[in-house]
Amino acid sequence: MDRCEWAANELMISYHDEEWGVPLHDERLLFEFLILEGAQAGLSWNTILNKRQSYRDAFDDFDVVAVSNYGDDKFQSLMANAGIVRNRLKIASTIGNAKAFLKVAGEAGSFDSYIWGFVGGSTKTNEWTSISDVPATTAESDVMSKDLKKRGFKFVGSTICYAFMQATGMVNDHKMECFRHGQV
Repeated sequence: MDRCEWAANELMISYHDEEWGVPLHDERLLFEFLILEGAQAGLSWNTILNKRQSYRDAFDDFDVVAVSNYGDDKFQSLMANAGIVRNRLKIASTIGNAKAFLKVAGEAGSFDSYIWGFVGGSTKTNEWTSISDVPATTAESDVMSKDLKKRGFKFVGSTICYAFMQATGMVNDHKMECFRHGQV
């Protein structure tokens, strides 16, 4: 079975085959991916996938309201949690991003309608023949990053935004030969 080359171990294969690139409109999952993509900065996606359940446990299954209300005690317990990336700025950004997420959702009706607006509401399907053809950023991810930052989000650079777009199916970047390309 032909699949994207980056899916090189059992965990990555499962993620590739079942989740990556599938259009996602669930608010909780959109928040989860936004946070996990930011947590990945400077690390590998494999590292984050290995810590995903710990993240879910530590951040109340990515309940955005609960996370937005975290105080100093919770922050300190997160800093001591070896199951997640214990980076002060990344943990603080998760709490701040939860607050910004709720504000955007209130203004736009949902975070889903806001975020999918960057691709006109439907998946942009690319036709890459090699994973090396896939860009790290696009004009859409640049605009998304700039707007998210303006709204107070952190760890949302253009590369992180493009990875978020790929993960949530806003773009289909499975290579043409990959069996998932036509499925998503």
